[in-house]
Amino acid sequence: MTSRISRRRWLGYVAAATAAPAGMSGWLSQALAAGSLGGVEGVAKLEGNATVNGAPAKVGTPVKPGDRVVTGKASQAVVVVGSDAFLLRGETAIETSGAGGLVTAITVANGKLLAVFGKKELSIKTGPAAIGIRGTGAYLEVEPQRVYFCLCYGEAVIDGRNMPAKVVKTEHHESPLYLLDDGTALRAEPGPFLNHSDAELVMLEALVGREPPFVKNGVYPSKRY
Repeated sequence: MTSRISRRRWLGYVAAATAAPAGMSGWLSQALAAGSLGGVEGVAKLEGNATVNGAPAKVGTPVKPGDRVVTGKASQAVVVVGSDAFLLRGETAIETSGAGGLVTAITVANGKLLAVFGKKELSIKTGPAAIGIRGTGAYLEVEPQRVYFCLCYGEAVIDGRNMPAKVVKTEHHESPLYLLDDGTALRAEPGPFLNHSDAELVMLEALVGREPPFVKNGVYPSKRY
């Protein structure tokens, strides 16, 4: 898949991305230089420990629609399933569903997840909210009393208890939100930009042979996150 994108270009992106997660930028640069990213599936990178369907995972462990992935404390995992790529931070649990290798829904039970998705209809269930997306990048932090949601780029529709459907459109992290349910209704409130970076989005999109829409002709915008 990475043959569609210049490896030299991606190496330049990663080298310039000062916010890249520890260990990830070097790993991506080495993989791109070796030409070993094409066709990556399953657990692509693991720091610490994780499980897939309750069994210990390692780099190369397959992940398919219907699988549950959980990371341990102080761990981090990069997972690729078809046209979608995920970065799970520590103590994060997700479960995918779909068929034919295509993820059509994902449940984020807890933790922190950054994800990029191919251009298809997909739903995210997290806490009190259901989020419909198509071909976007998104970051979520799921807490007991609230969900943080940043639509990094693309379009999403947020639904929840007694709340009119809320359409969100962004190009570059313009509208981060807190989603809160007081027991009677879900509401969305503006939030700050938190805990994820453009460098991480570049990394995830590179794994599935794409570039984020905020990268123009191989160049980051002047404002970076």
